[in-house]
Amino acid sequence: MKIFRYPSRSAQQRVARIINRGLVLPKKDLAAVNRICEDVRKQGDRAVISYTRRFDAARMTIRSMRVSQKEFTDAALKVDRSFRRALNRAASNIKHFHEQQLRRSWMQTDRPGTLVGQLINPVDAAGVYVPGARGGETPLVSSVLMGVIPAKVAGVKKIVMVTPPTKSGGVSPHLLVAAKKAGVDAVYKAGSAWAIAAMAYGTETIPRVDVIVGPGNIYVTLAKKILSGTVGIDMIAGPSEILVIADQSARPEFIAADLLSQAEHDILSSALLITDSQELAAAAVREIKGQLEKLARAEIARRSLARYGAVIVVPDTDVAVELANRIAPEHLELQIDDPFEVVGKIRNAGAVFVGNYTPEPVGDYMAGPNHVLPTAGTARFASALSVDNFIKKTSLIQYSQKAFQREAPDIIRLAEIEGLGAHAGSIKVRL
Repeated sequence: MKIFRYPSRSAQQRVARIINRGLVLPKKDLAAVNRICEDVRKQGDRAVISYTRRFDAARMTIRSMRVSQKEFTDAALKVDRSFRRALNRAASNIKHFHEQQLRRSWMQTDRPGTLVGQLINPVDAAGVYVPGARGGETPLVSSVLMGVIPAKVAGVKKIVMVTPPTKSGGVSPHLLVAAKKAGVDAVYKAGSAWAIAAMAYGTETIPRVDVIVGPGNIYVTLAKKILSGTVGIDMIAGPSEILVIADQSARPEFIAADLLSQAEHDILSSALLITDSQELAAAAVREIKGQLEKLARAEIARRSLARYGAVIVVPDTDVAVELANRIAPEHLELQIDDPFEVVGKIRNAGAVFVGNYTPEPVGDYMAGPNHVLPTAGTARFASALSVDNFIKKTSLIQYSQKAFQREAPDIIRLAEIEGLGAHAGSIKVRL
């Protein structure tokens, strides 16, 4: 992992490469996903089963696509006590955090004769996509909790989950226990773009939903992008990323471990250290080399660090913060002596992790805030998945006759300026 001094031309080029990496959506994949979505729209269950048999579980049937009560019961017997304890703690923390996000309807009557306000209502149905890492054999339990619990807190009446089945046509018992704990109403064995299309359009078996959330591979991402507008989505997410701001008080072994925790995700992941200490920069690079040797996914991490990793030495912490705001990372760690002096200066980040003992995985699994975060610089304008993704805001307006007459001339004037005579007429007829 190379060390760059900032400001310099080489450092600027490296930062630009990271910022501009964006979200790559290949045209050939876009065409393939378009075909899949059309197939599901036209053929429903038949298309979903066909794709599922082709790519995931060769013996899947329409009848077995929905997880049965027996499968839930059997799953409950297959998980151990330590998993349940961890699951319960995580679910409790996530629920408590998201309850603070709840909005309430409101009304104002401060202008005589008028009432304006906003009605807050949850969507009727939500769909949660849970990726099937390594053919469904690695259960991404945290994705269940982070997708379902905010919807439940928002008051969504029907929450369904889709996840790719294993080759044998099953679903990990850990996922099913997590789904039950979080409050899912039904789980369906379907993955990739056809699962997203099924929830967007509805099939004979999988119900149509109003909002779809959850991470996934490039086909899932493209399907969400294509179907956005037909259905609400959380965001278009790209590869994971982390940026650590550190000073001489930081522990190089902590920094190395945290950078590698994201680099191992994907060769497109980004891992950066920005520090005002040349000594710490060199020590972190040494630690990364040593820890890489012990990683099962070392080759992925190496390629990620080579393409989108960097250690950048800056004059001071203010410059580090300026760079971080420019990059707008998904995960931003502050491993500095007085992090709360800096927190107020952070404008663009998906989530901020404060102090040496708040590594990014704390947020992935346990802390409570949502781990579905904006990537690829979209933290400049986007936010983490939240209760807000599952609610609608409806404006409420009422005028008395007196209030109407008071403001009517101004309404007429604005309508006439816009050349909309019928708008003006709608006001005039009441005068």
